[in-house]
Amino acid sequence: MTTTLNPPPLLEATAPPVTPKRPRRRRNGGRGSVTRTLVSPLSLRSWHGKLIYWTVLVLVVVSFTLAFVFPLYWMVTGALKSPDELAQIPPSFFPKDVDFGVYAEAWNQLQLGVFLKNTALYAGGAWLLTLAVDVSAAYALSKLRPMFGKLILGLMLATLMIPPMVLLLPTYLVAKDVPIFHFDLLNTPWAIWLPAAANGFFIFLLKRFFDSIPRELLEAAEIDGASPLRILWSIVLPVSRPILGVVSILSVVTVWKDFVWPLLVLPETDKMPISVGIASLSAQMPQNVLIAALVIASLPAIAVFFVFQRSIMAGLTAGSLKG
Repeated sequence: MTTTLNPPPLLEATAPPVTPKRPRRRRNGGRGSVTRTLVSPLSLRSWHGKLIYWTVLVLVVVSFTLAFVFPLYWMVTGALKSPDELAQIPPSFFPKDVDFGVYAEAWNQLQLGVFLKNTALYAGGAWLLTLAVDVSAAYALSKLRPMFGKLILGLMLATLMIPPMVLLLPTYLVAKDVPIFHFDLLNTPWAIWLPAAANGFFIFLLKRFFDSIPRELLEAAEIDGASPLRILWSIVLPVSRPILGVVSILSVVTVWKDFVWPLLVLPETDKMPISVGIASLSAQMPQNVLIAALVIASLPAIAVFFVFQRSIMAGLTAGSLKG
């Protein structure tokens, strides 16, 4: 008996799916293929395009630099001029007779040492109290998340919309007679420290940075048994050095250059900061001595800015991006 084996059916060849080819974008055509600018890259590659570009760039940079640096130059050179030279019209851009002794005269006659000591005391106390109050408030709003936390933050930010001059009278009345306790804070450092510590802008900056700290890091510390205060001291503050540096510098500079509020709450001469002290004695001094005193008063703030400029820029951008 013969058995016939049937051959297996042939598998039909399945053609791979045909993907339509995307049309090639033209380099100079098509939307989104080339970044459109005011001046084309081809024009910038030419020698006259490079000349125009660098000429405009240098003019803009030099103009803005002169606009900010010229007042400082005019103040420094004005102190080196004589009173007659300061009063002449048109004014001279360079002093004829340079006399650096005017700075020593301003230091002695205006008692700048006493005023600088008072200002350092007010700025240092305001800095410590600002960190204690604003860091605690920002940490509570960011990580502890109390009831009505968003409402409280919104009310704090709403105070930034009020002009400072509107708040002068109510704040002065509170400093003169503190509610409930009935303390008189006039002619005391507390009149400077307490209003400086309540700053909604600093709380907002600190909260934004604290929001960028990973929640898992804090939860791991909670599992290990750390309390919220310990987490703040051992974890949050060490990683928040950039924003703490920014808040510290801004708080010190704000108190250092403030004039209107110390003028109201510190009327005694021996307790005045340097800005108020120079203004109170300005009528008795020659103009060049007065300008020299202003130069001395501005040097600490300028030095702080140049020393911590990198920290300021890093802290302002820190926490703005997550990931």
